[in-house]
Amino acid sequence: MKTVSSKQSAVSTNKVSASDFKLYLITDRKLFNAQCLMYLAIETVLDAGVDCIQLREKDLSGRELLNMAVWMRELTKEYQAKLFINDRVDIALAVDADGVHLGQHSIPARAVREISANRLLIGVSTHSIDEAVEAEENGADFITLGPIYETPSKLQYGNPIGPDIIRKVKSGVSIPVFAIGGIKLDKIEQVREAGADGIALISAILSSENIKKTTEEFLRLLK
Repeated sequence: MKTVSSKQSAVSTNKVSASDFKLYLITDRKLFNAQCLMYLAIETVLDAGVDCIQLREKDLSGRELLNMAVWMRELTKEYQAKLFINDRVDIALAVDADGVHLGQHSIPARAVREISANRLLIGVSTHSIDEAVEAEENGADFITLGPIYETPSKLQYGNPIGPDIIRKVKSGVSIPVFAIGGIKLDKIEQVREAGADGIALISAILSSENIKKTTEEFLRLLK
């Protein structure tokens, strides 16, 4: 039985919808030897057709993150892509981002909606059915769910939960579900068949030898 969200009309008043994109790229500057190389990689994926990026650099100071967010906002606007800021609602509002992405220990989605006067699309990271249902009840517009497969970036969340959980979560929530964690090209069909609305990626694209070609292939498989 589908969970009825407490904010049924909220999405319609946002600037964008989570159903507008299928590939949710998440940044990690530590994958690059220099920050300028990350910027080049981000522009490459945007040029390849990615239309949604989350700026996720948790260890930066507020000033450093703001400076990076300003640059990211300018670039994503140039390519007519959406920009999400991880956790920092203040910075998301300051740069006129499209949304914010919250962790399990962040402030609740309903508080973000009030603070932002419903200006931001809200994503929430989840790792179980209970967390997924709670995220929707608290006002999330979409969730990431994982780690589906083993991946170094998600080791702190325990063992992979596997693609079968996607189907179970989809039966319990009505908001879009983005699979995350160890998703490579050969796993796309499996997570889509399980019901994922899209995928969230970091290293599968940003660590690839040919970023543009890999991005284009992911987007082709997601059509």
